[in-house]
Amino acid sequence: MTQAMTHTRRATGALLLILCVATLCALPWLLPAGQLVAAVQMLIAALFACAFNLLAGQGGMLSFGHAAYFGVGTFATIHAMNALGGAGLLPTPLMPLVGGVAGLLFGLVAGWFATMRSGVYFSMITLALAELLHALAPHLKGVFGGEAGVSAMRMPAWGFTFGSDIEVYFLVLAWVLISLAALYGLTRTPLGRLTLGLRENANRLRYLGYRPHALKTMVFALSAMFAGIAGGLQALNIEAGNYVLFEVKLSTDAVLFAYIGGVNAFLGPVLGASILTFLSQTLADITRSWLLYQGILFVLVMLFVPDGLVGLVQRAAKSLRERGLANWLPRAAVSVAGGLLLTGATVFTVELLQRMFARDYRALLAMNPDAGWPAIPLFGQDWAPLAVSTWLVPLALFAAGLAACRWALALWRDAGEAAPLLEPAK
Repeated sequence: MTQAMTHTRRATGALLLILCVATLCALPWLLPAGQLVAAVQMLIAALFACAFNLLAGQGGMLSFGHAAYFGVGTFATIHAMNALGGAGLLPTPLMPLVGGVAGLLFGLVAGWFATMRSGVYFSMITLALAELLHALAPHLKGVFGGEAGVSAMRMPAWGFTFGSDIEVYFLVLAWVLISLAALYGLTRTPLGRLTLGLRENANRLRYLGYRPHALKTMVFALSAMFAGIAGGLQALNIEAGNYVLFEVKLSTDAVLFAYIGGVNAFLGPVLGASILTFLSQTLADITRSWLLYQGILFVLVMLFVPDGLVGLVQRAAKSLRERGLANWLPRAAVSVAGGLLLTGATVFTVELLQRMFARDYRALLAMNPDAGWPAIPLFGQDWAPLAVSTWLVPLALFAAGLAACRWALALWRDAGEAAPLLEPAK
């Protein structure tokens, strides 16, 4: 029975994977032209997050400076594109190999020093190395181009001009799928098993005759190599690079992508990168507070779903199989309703406060202080910022959402759920 269930799960997983790849191949004809650029960024972010997860999720080494290898791969690819009088060191489809080699070599050097320590000390060393490169980059204008950066052009190759977004999309998609397949294959090798051993107990590996420092350096370099490939794809995508690529924000993005998606599942970082990249592309045009929403999401995931969004999906699927649709659906509906109510309360409060403390609103208030606080347009209505009725709206939404979540938690427990879908991590 267990073996049959295992075969069923594998067949279901294979079918879902085929459907996902087919959907990705059909995206250029399903999305508007402007959204295709965002799709390319999502693919690059997904590969970058998986490269980071090889080190942090599988190897147990949390890096705060992975932007360095992404940036090195970007600049190496741009210089390769400009080589030989602009003809390129390699054909355009093979250019990400240059980024991968650059990331590998730089990762070997940086990894050798960083992996001499573990835990917090390792994280601080990776951060220091990335910040050192970020500080040196503006002064190395021959390599990084200063504030203007370095630009290049994609050259025609293999019968393609690479002048359209569709051709660039399929080039990036091919590289991302190949890289993800290689990363997954790595997890099935003895090195992949040893990587998990590094995360669980490096001292035990030492007692078994392995050299943890050498293993850590190898895993670090491989992670940097795939990050360099992602950087090479970024170079092909935007045809330019600036030293801002070495900023700590990009390293932070990799951490957020991986942990929000779920570091314990191979495709968890892919899910996290896809969602957060999509939100950043859409919310940045809607609100100035999108970074705050990203931070709130990260905190909530770490508090209530420490195994990430993939873990939440897996937990929900397991509960559905065990309880049946009729027993599961009402409880899931109450949970979703509670989450939506709390989201509405949070969004209303954040957006209203953001507008109240915005510079233009404060200037408008200072121009005519005797007239009182002007009404704030939000969600199609004007709200008086000092009126009690205005703040009763988020309070009511928050109270209703909290009550719904408590009710949902009680329903899950009444159903005999061993671990409710959402509860604080212990």
